[in-house]
Amino acid sequence: MNREYAFLMVLLTILVVSSSTALEVQGVEASATVYIRADGSIDPPTAPISTLDNVTYVFTDDINDSIVIERDNIIVDGAFHIVEGTGVDIGITLSGRTNVTIKNMTIKAFGGTSISLSNSAGNSISGNNITNNMYGIWLESSSRHNTISGNNITNNYNNGISLYSSNNIVSGNNILNNGFGISLIGLSLSNSIFGNTILNNGCGIISMNNSANNLIFHNNFINNTIQVSSSGSTDFWDNGQQGNYWSDYNGTDSNQDGIGDTPYIIEENNTDRYPLMAQYVIPEFPSFLFLPLFFTATLLASIVYKRKHFYSAER
Repeated sequence: MNREYAFLMVLLTILVVSSSTALEVQGVEASATVYIRADGSIDPPTAPISTLDNVTYVFTDDINDSIVIERDNIIVDGAFHIVEGTGVDIGITLSGRTNVTIKNMTIKAFGGTSISLSNSAGNSISGNNITNNMYGIWLESSSRHNTISGNNITNNYNNGISLYSSNNIVSGNNILNNGFGISLIGLSLSNSIFGNTILNNGCGIISMNNSANNLIFHNNFINNTIQVSSSGSTDFWDNGQQGNYWSDYNGTDSNQDGIGDTPYIIEENNTDRYPLMAQYVIPEFPSFLFLPLFFTATLLASIVYKRKHFYSAER
């Protein structure tokens, strides 16, 4: 009996230790909403995110729920981990935030939106894979001067990128196989959209409800079921010298300058006057040079373009 009792006690101890270890391993992945609080703390503290300075937050494992960011002036680096949805929630929420960078993560399987910005300015979303959500990235409620760059935005059921806001930059993204590639909704004004590949979407760009003065050039529109749908909006589809590449453009280039001899007609109030004959290739600048240069170039192009239209109207 003593031997049997001792054996049972040893077996029970092994089972307890094994169970505890398994629970600890499973507990690495967060499975409840994670908050980066305004004071810099991480809630819950067991979430797989580390920070040494309350400025740079780095994932140490995957997260199986939503993230809410309540702190300004920080970098959230996914370190190539996954944020995965469990229902209809939003993946990452920024409300009233400034100067937050979200980068290097995969965000997938959210029944709502992958990344939502509301009343947030000067933020950066870069180098992410955003896939299989209802919506990809959504900007609304006076979210201005944000940059969405270098992301792969694929296979989202509705919009890849939704801009219900003004004065943002969308550049260098691969926007593939979404219901709509980019949606300009409501009074979406003076956004700059350039250097993106917009491929195999139900609609490449939809511009509607009095969106206007958006500058859209150096993009590759390839095999979208509808390249552009524009209703009640007037945008600029070239920078005054070069426009976009359109896979269904059938014009010629008699002087071999890379610009089509005839405009690409979108509809009555929207025309690409200088369609590209070949796909646009984005120059490979270091990231710290690329965006400032494009900010400057886009601003100058917008000023020149608007002045040309103004003087043409005067005549």
